[in-house]
Amino acid sequence: MLSERQLFLQHLAQTSEFPLMLEIDKAEGVYMHATNGQKYIDLISGIGVSNLGHRHPKVIKAIKEQLDKYMHLMVYGEFIQSPQVRLGKALADTLPGNLSSCYFVNSGSEAVEGAMKVSKRYTGRGGFVSCSNAYHGSSHGSLSLSGNEKFKQAYRPLLPHISHMRHGHLNDLEIINEQTAAVVIEVVQGEAGVNYTNAEYYQALRKRCTDQRALLIFDEIQSGFGRTGKFWAFEHFDVIPDIVVSAKGMGGGMPIGAFIASQEIMSVLQNDPILGHITTFGGHPVSAAASLATLNTILQEELMAQVMRKAELFKSYLMHPAIKNIRNLGLMMAVEFESFEVLKPIIDKAIDYGVLTDWFLYCDNAMRVAPPLIISEEEIKEACEIILKAIKAVHP
Repeated sequence: MLSERQLFLQHLAQTSEFPLMLEIDKAEGVYMHATNGQKYIDLISGIGVSNLGHRHPKVIKAIKEQLDKYMHLMVYGEFIQSPQVRLGKALADTLPGNLSSCYFVNSGSEAVEGAMKVSKRYTGRGGFVSCSNAYHGSSHGSLSLSGNEKFKQAYRPLLPHISHMRHGHLNDLEIINEQTAAVVIEVVQGEAGVNYTNAEYYQALRKRCTDQRALLIFDEIQSGFGRTGKFWAFEHFDVIPDIVVSAKGMGGGMPIGAFIASQEIMSVLQNDPILGHITTFGGHPVSAAASLATLNTILQEELMAQVMRKAELFKSYLMHPAIKNIRNLGLMMAVEFESFEVLKPIIDKAIDYGVLTDWFLYCDNAMRVAPPLIISEEEIKEACEIILKAIKAVHP
């Protein structure tokens, strides 16, 4: 009889020639437990997903309660479903201005796609501006926005009329013009290795978009839901977008995403044509219930107030000559090494010792550190000790 490892290789489409192949039996809090008895500290939260850790009891409770009521009923937007309604209100309460209308989808890529469609419809324009080394997803529209040619070239032709500017460069804002429907930008660039700039830039970006009557879309897929010490990363910079896209940490481990705008902007999806954007499973009631529990737990347990202190602990422990720099906004961190060739054996050894990290798509000399927000100070110390042990083992 074939093992699950063999069945995995035979029947699940592979996206690399070297998958991690960890076989996890159970996950709880910041730990994942393999079938062979190995325990791993998850320092990447499933790539920004498990902000509350794995199987947070309040999220599990909300899921079970919703399962006892109903699951899928009808395609999005037709029925009044309490989990969606309550989540939409709770999200609006976290947002400034008139960002009060939510469209729920299943993932970050879908949220970006929906935001692109509504921007084109609202402005009557077809152009988009995004950033070099941006990552916005893998579907055709979101991939078109992404700013790294290595990951795009095999899938061309992609969407036309997309321009790229350098993140944080004021002079590049001139690229935004009367043909631009929207600027789509990560407040904190994730796959570029935790890259962000100052309030002056984001405010100048806001002004340029307003002057050119282009919409400003903030991609908060990785940086939202408390990851940076604010509920939304843009709150650090005193600027308000026209549309916010969210996913990843939004669902407490369940699949859900959203694009959020004013009622005026969202109203264009209602006619010419009717049903201007459709999703079957978007805002699934079980996922929506999990998301609402996640949101409420982050606020009620004041997890954001702990983020900066925990980030400083990581920075104080992770001191070694091989570490060249640590960039972060809250618990969205990049630990920089000289090269990928230096970093990769350290990551592999850390996994052997019981800490899961990885690198960034467009910054492969930096280690990703984005632990669950619930991680304790003792667990931070333990994880850092293991990373330092891995560094010393590879570079004695």
